[in-house]
Amino acid sequence: MASAISAVTTLRAGLPDRYLTPDDIAELFGVPLETVYQWRKKRTGPPGFRVGKHVRYDPAEVRAWVAQQSSTDIAA
Repeated sequence: MASAISAVTTLRAGLPDRYLTPDDIAELFGVPLETVYQWRKKRTGPPGFRVGKHVRYDPAEVRAWVAQQSSTDIAA
């Protein structure tokens, strides 16, 4: 699958300036799509929101989640 993310103009620290899909999140982190769904179910992954029946992720929130994970790992 060609990277949909690399084809989009990026404005937020390497993340696209659009809402991300679960497929985008799986590709960004190199994890299976099912892992992204499990993160959402367990509320352990980046925060998402629903647009109708679709889940989307704000790139700024994803970046903040990554920063939080990094700081948690350093503190541990």
